[in-house]
Amino acid sequence: MKNIGEKMKRFIVYLLCTLFIVSTATAQRPKRDKGEFIDSKNDFWENIVKKSNDFAKRKKDKDAKSYKLDFSGYDLPKSTNEFTQFKHNPPISQGWTGTCWCFSSTSYFESEIQRLSKVEIKLSEIFTVYWEYVEKARRFVRERGNSEIGEGSQGNAVIRIWKQYGCMPANAYTGLLPGQEFHDHRAMFTEIDEYLKYVKKNHAWNENEVLETVKSIMNEYIGAPPQKFTVDGVEMTPQEYLKNVTKLNLNDYVDIMSLLEKPYWAQTEYEVPDNWWKSKVYYNVPLDDYMKALKNAVKNGYSMAIGGDVSEAGYVSTVQAAVVPTFDIPSEYIDENARQFRFSNHSTTDDHGIHIVGYKEKDGKFWFLIKDSGSGSRVGTNKGYYFYHEDYIKLKMMSFLVHRSAVEDLLKKF
Repeated sequence: MKNIGEKMKRFIVYLLCTLFIVSTATAQRPKRDKGEFIDSKNDFWENIVKKSNDFAKRKKDKDAKSYKLDFSGYDLPKSTNEFTQFKHNPPISQGWTGTCWCFSSTSYFESEIQRLSKVEIKLSEIFTVYWEYVEKARRFVRERGNSEIGEGSQGNAVIRIWKQYGCMPANAYTGLLPGQEFHDHRAMFTEIDEYLKYVKKNHAWNENEVLETVKSIMNEYIGAPPQKFTVDGVEMTPQEYLKNVTKLNLNDYVDIMSLLEKPYWAQTEYEVPDNWWKSKVYYNVPLDDYMKALKNAVKNGYSMAIGGDVSEAGYVSTVQAAVVPTFDIPSEYIDENARQFRFSNHSTTDDHGIHIVGYKEKDGKFWFLIKDSGSGSRVGTNKGYYFYHEDYIKLKMMSFLVHRSAVEDLLKKF
């Protein structure tokens, strides 16, 4: 029995040692994880999404109606054919972007090329937009973040960009990715904006690095514009295209505005966020002179790019018309004070750029044919157009860009 007991003890000791050695070796061997495919469905999150969307839809449905003029009884233009028209390319959409400033002014310069050179050209808007973002980022760095970053700009930014970078035909650079039908800059702008906020927060003021990063963001969403392209078998740069094909003298174009807050008969700054580079090229004139110059220009065959406010009760997409209702202000009371009052209290904003491509006179008043890149102009039967009454322009449209020969008498007073 004693021998059996000793053997049992030795066996237990041996067994414990073996288990210790095995467990130690196992512990030293690295653990290898394995992956598996699982259902990523999250019922709680999907419930949040559904309930949030349902709530937002109820709120939207409740708030969807806006107060607009009842056009019953109005004798409105019915067709673009009623207007004396200037040469212009067919309307195109700016998609889901805030680039009306570029679409309207580019359309205007296309008309100018037809007027001056009798050549029909379709130009690239997004080429200009691309370099405008670069210049916004450059100023943002140099002003240490104290410069406006947004999708908007002024029509004369097209002149500034073309002088520096040139321009190109639309088929050389569309800004659309393969399979993309409409421009959509939402994600791109958000990424640029967030990046520049990061730059400001961290004082990362390396200009070259910032500009290259902004370019890389745009290259992903709208592609990089080419440095050279071929037109009718000839390779050229954007600057060569501007000079040799468009043949525009960009110094021949002037901006006319009318605001009581600035001295008349002086060139001054148009103080709106979209004039982010604080341009002071605007010729400020009394409102009567502003309207007289505008009417004389169209009667003499000049189109123009024009900008202002399109958020009024008399601005209705379904009838494609813009008028000033009497419940806003009667026609005979529209003057420089009424115009300034609305600009000062921000009920008039600089929120849209358009292109005047025609006019008609009816009952002693002007109607203007408006080419518009915004989606609202596609609601009615005359796709891409609006009909603006002269009262609407007098009260709500703040500045226009035109060839200086159209307003020579005005400019002589400066």
